[in-house]
Amino acid sequence: MLELAILGLLMETPMHGYELRKQLATKLGAFRAAISYGSLYPTLRRMKEAGWITEESATADKDAPPLASKRGKVVYKITAEGKERFQDLLGSSGPETFDDPGFGVHFAFFSRTDQATRLRILEGRRRRVEERREGLRTTLGRAAERLDAYTLELQRHGLDACEREVRWLEELIASERSGRPPEVTPDPEARPETRPETRPEANNPTNLGGT
Repeated sequence: MLELAILGLLMETPMHGYELRKQLATKLGAFRAAISYGSLYPTLRRMKEAGWITEESATADKDAPPLASKRGKVVYKITAEGKERFQDLLGSSGPETFDDPGFGVHFAFFSRTDQATRLRILEGRRRRVEERREGLRTTLGRAAERLDAYTLELQRHGLDACEREVRWLEELIASERSGRPPEVTPDPEARPETRPETRPEANNPTNLGGT
C-alpha cells in the first residue's frame, strides 16, 4: 500500500522525503493511519533498488544567506518502470483492497483507476462492510443483555458506522454504473469568511463634524 501511495504521488511531481510525508497525510486524509512513516525511507530505498524511482540532489539556492544550510535535499522521481508498477498496483482488486488500509489507499487514487476496477473494489468493500455489520447485529442480538452500558454503546456505534458506510458505498456504486462522477457536497460546517460591516456614514466625509 505504501508503494502505491508513493508512486501515485510521484506520478504528479517529483518530491523530497518531507514533502512526500506531508502529501501522504493530505492525500489519504482519514486513511493516513494506514501509512507507517517509520517505514517510508526503507520503502523508498527498496523502490530505488527495484528501479521504480530515482534520487537526485537538489542543491540549496546559491544566493542563500551565508548562515543558511547549503546541504541539498534528495528529490525522488518516478521512472518508466515505476509508472508500469503503479498501473499494475492500481489494477489489482483482490481481497486486500477490500479491507483497511488497502481500500483507503486505493480509493485515494480512484481518479487514475479504470471504471471496472473501481466497481470491483467498491462492491468488494461493500460486501466486507456488510459482513461486519451483520456480525455486530448478531452480537447485539445475542449478547446485549450481558454487555455493560459502555460496551453496548461501542457496539452500537460500530453498527451505525457500518450502516453509514454501506449507504455511502451504494451511492458510489450507483454513480459508477451510471457513468457519472460522485457529487461533491459542500461541508455544512464550512462558513464563508465574513467581514465586519462598515457603516456608510463613517466613510462619508460629508458626515464628519456632525452637520
